[in-house]
Amino acid sequence: MSRQASNRESTPDGDPRPHGAADFDAVFREHYERMVRSLAVASGDREAAADAVQDAFTRAFVRWRRVARYDDPAGWVRHVALNRLRDHFRRAERGRRAVDRLSNRDDLVVDPPEPPDGEMGLLAAVGELPRQQRIAAALFYVEQLSVQEVADSMKLSTGAVKYHLHAARAALRERVTAP
Repeated sequence: MSRQASNRESTPDGDPRPHGAADFDAVFREHYERMVRSLAVASGDREAAADAVQDAFTRAFVRWRRVARYDDPAGWVRHVALNRLRDHFRRAERGRRAVDRLSNRDDLVVDPPEPPDGEMGLLAAVGELPRQQRIAAALFYVEQLSVQEVADSMKLSTGAVKYHLHAARAALRERVTAP
């Protein structure tokens, strides 16, 4: 039997999709939107977050026979999406630094606009958090992952995640309630 034929076995109900595709579809439907939301909050860029999650699910689909056997396939996808998002911002930062080095012009740096009347919304305050705090808070509060799941996704200890969440809450409390 050819490799292609073995990957195209029908399910008992005659579904011609690759083996396990129904399981993949269920994981995708259950987790896609929450992952995009949490990474959008963490990064401040919904398009980059959606691209990262889509790429992660594409990689999961290609490797689904192996990924489906993991204890937490959605956790694997989330971890890949986080890595893709980090890669996106690293590339963007390298590009900005290259432009700055080549141009030697100060007028290329543009400061972000100030919030109207000095008020800062919650999303703007989250956007100002350090990266690790922002990601931990987004995964915990937006995607509603447990501390352990956040730790697994970020490849940190649970203590480190608790520290980042505590620091994020303190910083947000200070920024949002500041006069």
